[in-house]
Amino acid sequence: MDFEYIIEARDLTYSYEKKDGAPMSLKGVSLGIKPGIRTVILGANGAGKSTLFYHFNGVFKPKSGEVLYRGIPLCYDKEILYQLREDIAVVVQNPDEQIFSSTVEEDVAFGPMNRNLPPDVVESRIRDSLFKVGMEEFRNRPTTQLSYGQKKRVAIAGALAMEPKVLILDEPTAGLDPQMSQEVMELVDQMCMTGTTVIISTHDVDLAYAWADEIHVLRLGHLVYSGKPEEFFEDRDSVALSGLSLPHTFSINHSLEAIRGLPDAPYPRTNSQLLAKLAPSDSDFGRIRIVPVSQDSQIDTDGDVVGVYGFEAKKLFRDRGISADINFNAIEGCCLSAMQGHDTTIYCDQELAATIRYRIGILTMFGHVPEVV
Repeated sequence: MDFEYIIEARDLTYSYEKKDGAPMSLKGVSLGIKPGIRTVILGANGAGKSTLFYHFNGVFKPKSGEVLYRGIPLCYDKEILYQLREDIAVVVQNPDEQIFSSTVEEDVAFGPMNRNLPPDVVESRIRDSLFKVGMEEFRNRPTTQLSYGQKKRVAIAGALAMEPKVLILDEPTAGLDPQMSQEVMELVDQMCMTGTTVIISTHDVDLAYAWADEIHVLRLGHLVYSGKPEEFFEDRDSVALSGLSLPHTFSINHSLEAIRGLPDAPYPRTNSQLLAKLAPSDSDFGRIRIVPVSQDSQIDTDGDVVGVYGFEAKKLFRDRGISADINFNAIEGCCLSAMQGHDTTIYCDQELAATIRYRIGILTMFGHVPEVV
């Protein structure tokens, strides 16, 4: 790899109006998206998030400045842009702007078929993508009969069917109920774990704070911050000026440490991290067992609280008619279960086991944690 950033914007300026003196939607924005890093573009409505995204895949051409993909400046030649959009998939906020086929199957198949992939590959892409977003049973449903949340899942499935190197999601949880939001975030998290660079735009500070490795904050078209989420939220004035609020976990940690007379750092981003920081060292936690699965694995759901994480693990549970106690957000859910004294097992895809162990291991920086076996 001979590039630092998979996508980079350099002094990007853009206006929706072409006349001189028109207001700028982006004003000298420079930032870099690192490969494999969970990245959030954060800002209030109207900050320029969507406008920036449309520059990343060449839909918009900047008035000045440039965008680089894998270290090479974008060329706006039609054929080159076609290749670029095979690598970079954008899912817009409103699915009605993205879904145009008459059935779910046709919509998901559109991208792979346009790439002239063999029919068996197209079929595999349709099946796998609909499974990942939980829409298999709606395969033959007319898209006009879908709910807003279902349409959003179909739009994501269409992007997944292209197997992009970069997945860009504009306000992915907007308009979704809490469980569906968890499902979408687990989906993109697993995409990150398996090598896809995922970029999310949102004004949801709780989502950004809990999920992102790095955030870039826009305010009225200006980039005002790039870096770790904790450092931005420490600056309350900048948060307020950006039209944002403090994440709940950040605020609770600050209030509790003020009462205890202790520094805020380390900053917990999840409930399990916050509990690890507050739990007495003699707390009687349960153990967490991580079990990678294959098609011939034995599944034992007796005794322990059982969570399932990963596309293949969930497919195995489904095919065998096995129910898990924790089906979504299983890493966090199993950590919380163990902290309540329950022995817990996470069944997962083999390629995700090391990352899950690492994620749980992060708890050690906050205090007393469950044993992982």
